Amino acid sequence: MNSSRRSPPPAVEFATIALLAGLLALVCASFFSLTIRWGELFGADARRSALEFLSGFAPPELAGSFLAGIAKGILETLSMSALGTGIAFLLGIALALPASGRFGAAARLGIRLVLNILRSIPELVWAVILLIAAGLGPFAGTLALAVHTTGVLGRLFADALENLPTDAEDTLRINGAKPLAAFFYAALPQILPQLMSYTLYRWENNIRAAAILGVVGAGGLGQMLKYHLSLFQMQQAASVIIAMLLMITLVDGISFWLRRRLTANPSAW
Repeated sequence: MNSSRRSPPPAVEFATIALLAGLLALVCASFFSLTIRWGELFGADARRSALEFLSGFAPPELAGSFLAGIAKGILETLSMSALGTGIAFLLGIALALPASGRFGAAARLGIRLVLNILRSIPELVWAVILLIAAGLGPFAGTLALAVHTTGVLGRLFADALENLPTDAEDTLRINGAKPLAAFFYAALPQILPQLMSYTLYRWENNIRAAAILGVVGAGGLGQMLKYHLSLFQMQQAASVIIAMLLMITLVDGISFWLRRRLTANPSAW
């Protein structure tokens, strides 16, 4: 007979119940405040219009010259995302040092404010702003990805540095090592797998973002998609959409595999 008793479940606080009730009330109020015509949305005319619209995408354009243009757009999209993520990785590490409190409380608050501003503005808005300065093309899209991702990675890197035990770094400092040398030889090797995992995940997201930024003229597959949709060339647009889906699926799989290896075998770094 097992004499051990199970501990009673934790009591649900009133604040939690009130918060859930408030969220439920907000959702219900949203349905009543919006003029959503469910009958027209699922009616026969809506189904017929949707089928006519989707039938315009078939069959996808498979001409050799057009597929070559898609391949060029894929390379442009991948280049934008890779370069933007690489720039953000370097800037993120540089800004994470003061943001983690290594240069005082004032620097920590100031840099974290900058990082919050950078990451609070979406890539699409950054692209619209930077198109004015850099003009149409992938350069503006690359800068938009780099600016937004710097804010995201800088914050993640700073949190990783703050949570890192400082024993190894302090030992090098006591033995005469300079702060920068102690960081590169003691702190950075410990968190590098985590930083790379964050970076790969953001690169994965930037692939999707780069495919969308072309809608505002920032190059890549998104610009091709906007061009063909604006001319109602649905078959060509279908080929671009399929290329986007295949590219994102492949990159997601590769990124997931790399992140699993990094977290499972951190000694490789």
